[in-house]
Amino acid sequence: MLQSTSLSESKGSALHVAIIMDGNGRWATARGLPRLVGHRRGADTVRRTVEAAPGLGISTLTLFAFSGDNWQRPPTEVTGLMALFERYMRLETHALVANGVRLSVLGRRDRLVPPLRVAIAAAEAATAEGLSLALRLAVDYSARDAIVRAARSFGAASGPAATLPDLDRRAFARRLGAVHGGAAPDVDLLIRTGGEQRLSDFLLWESAYAELYFTPRMWPDFGTQDLAEALRVFRGRERRFGALPVSERPS
Repeated sequence: MLQSTSLSESKGSALHVAIIMDGNGRWATARGLPRLVGHRRGADTVRRTVEAAPGLGISTLTLFAFSGDNWQRPPTEVTGLMALFERYMRLETHALVANGVRLSVLGRRDRLVPPLRVAIAAAEAATAEGLSLALRLAVDYSARDAIVRAARSFGAASGPAATLPDLDRRAFARRLGAVHGGAAPDVDLLIRTGGEQRLSDFLLWESAYAELYFTPRMWPDFGTQDLAEALRVFRGRERRFGALPVSERPS
């Protein structure tokens, strides 16, 4: 059961944490189990992570569930994943509402099966008033595609004869937020489980100054203490955003 925690009660400053949830299939294969078993165990980890996030100072949590390139996986795995996403939407919505979690889904929807699209829309509507945590699931998501769509929408809104003198970082970020169904702060900490060390087309714009944390822990085994450890490491880093270290700045 999720424990409700308001942002005002959370420990530390409000953070945007993004996680590439990698290793489900390898976790299962290493145990002689079907890959979908690993994905089901990964859904349990999502539940634990969402429960723990507000108390650790996280106000926005973005989880990479299925990339635009994952359609290349075996059809049986893709079908099983889509059924798992739909099940999550239907079974978890009540708990999300009860605990003030606002759910939104990033990515394309035209390639998703109709029952999943319906379940997503219902879950987003039901959780729209949540204030304790913004939970964003990236499904059929590509950061490059999102950037292209944002650029196209900006050009269309400006008109064929218009120049783009107002196109700056903030304006483009607003367009990108619209593509995502709502603006979110830049990513503070990006975690990838499973031992790989790459971004895999995930939140490229929003992660420009994110701190990166890679762990060999497979996603099904990633626990609350692992998340707390990632945040401990993050809070020990000095974020300079291109400026000099504090120790070297002129007095």
